[in-house]
Amino acid sequence: MAHLSGDNSELIARVRRISGQVGAIERALQSQAPCAEVLHLVAAVRGAVAGLIEEVISDHLEEHVSRPGLTDAERAAGAEELLTVIRRYSK
Repeated sequence: MAHLSGDNSELIARVRRISGQVGAIERALQSQAPCAEVLHLVAAVRGAVAGLIEEVISDHLEEHVSRPGLTDAERAAGAEELLTVIRRYSK
């Protein structure tokens, strides 16, 4: 089941920003930046990834669980996929 449909440019832009943030962590570590600075950068990445996850979950719910016209089997499959991901993510 394709997870996302349509234009993913906003999600791709988010991923690219996260990639830049991860690069900033690498540079900070290489330059032996103070711990507080590194922790701040890591926390920013964590928040950005959480925001990305929320957006993808929302898109999944709209497309594969609540969209009008889905069969019961399609809704069940979409819900099960989401539960699997949430269980993995919450560990």
